[in-house]
Amino acid sequence: MSPLTRTGLLVLLSVVVLAAPAFAQPAKKDDLQVEQRRLRDTQKQLREQREKAAAARKREVSVVAELEDCERRLADKQRDVRQLDQRVKQKLGDLAALRGEIETLGRERAAREEDLARRLRAIYKVHAQGAALPLILSGDDPVARAVTVRHLARMATLDARLIQEYRGVSETLEDRSAREEARQRELSQLRAEARRSELEVDREAARRRVLLAKVRDERAYHERMVGELSESARRLEAFIQELQARQRRLAKVPPPKGGVETPRTGFGTLRGRLPWPTDGRIVATFGAQVHPRFGTRTFRNGVDIEAGEGTDVASVYPGHVVYTGWFKGYGNLIILDHGHDYYTLYAHVADILVKEGDDVKQGQRIGTVGDTGSLTGARLYFEVRFQGKPQDPAEWLRQKS
Repeated sequence: MSPLTRTGLLVLLSVVVLAAPAFAQPAKKDDLQVEQRRLRDTQKQLREQREKAAAARKREVSVVAELEDCERRLADKQRDVRQLDQRVKQKLGDLAALRGEIETLGRERAAREEDLARRLRAIYKVHAQGAALPLILSGDDPVARAVTVRHLARMATLDARLIQEYRGVSETLEDRSAREEARQRELSQLRAEARRSELEVDREAARRRVLLAKVRDERAYHERMVGELSESARRLEAFIQELQARQRRLAKVPPPKGGVETPRTGFGTLRGRLPWPTDGRIVATFGAQVHPRFGTRTFRNGVDIEAGEGTDVASVYPGHVVYTGWFKGYGNLIILDHGHDYYTLYAHVADILVKEGDDVKQGQRIGTVGDTGSLTGARLYFEVRFQGKPQDPAEWLRQKS
């Protein structure tokens, strides 16, 4: 190999060696970019999965909340239907009154028409015989003529009054007839609106039935519901403790120390003798419960009294209304303070007829039976509590014969 050739090879080798890092660097950058893209894709997928999981948790976070949303809409629609029914009844009453008035006015106008017809016939006969003017001018006695003129004037006044009365009756009749037509249109609109509301009630009720069926038939739904209802019971107990403390502060009564005996006055003397809060029968008892299908264990702090929807709910003893409103897991709830740390609770109520701060008498109507917050239809959930702790209501209510 010539010196020139060796020199060329050395130069070429140096170029290759020096250029190698330049060629290798882009390869490293490409690998880094690929890894960065993979990381971004992985992070994006992770975010999407987290969002999906969050959406799933949000959908399933609370069966009770989902059920209560449905029940609130259903209760609102049912209230709208009841109000529309009341307005329809009122319009029907207005129509009946208007029709009675129209019939009376019709008879009155017919009588006026008959009076006018008789007068017109009499006037026609007088004029046909040409006797009116000779009657006035006949005779020489001015007194007699004056009497005749006054008589004819009175007759003319009577005729004018008859005509005026007829017109008045006719105008009143037309007004009442126009009102009747307007009431009929309003009635038709109200009935159409009531029908739309009833269809919405049916749709909400169908949604509620589907959800309740899941709660009853699917273990996962049922177990979540049991957990949420147990949590609602704990929240209610804490809420009653707060109410009790507030009532003590208002009455400036110190909290009890240690075990306190059952008071021997007032509510505490009526164990086994309290009237029932509604007309029905106990279908779910106080105490520990085991689900026959799923075996889940719960504790019921009150009793369910099965009664027809709309049945009156009454206070079992004189008391003070300390809470009315919606409570999660119980629907519409009423809490009464009966003094000496005794409280009664009435839940699943349809219509609440008292307000916080009211004083109620024993047997006073405070609401109506409904199925708000109920999983098993129309019934009243009833509790008796002493110092915030639940008592068995069956031991307090008088035995039915």
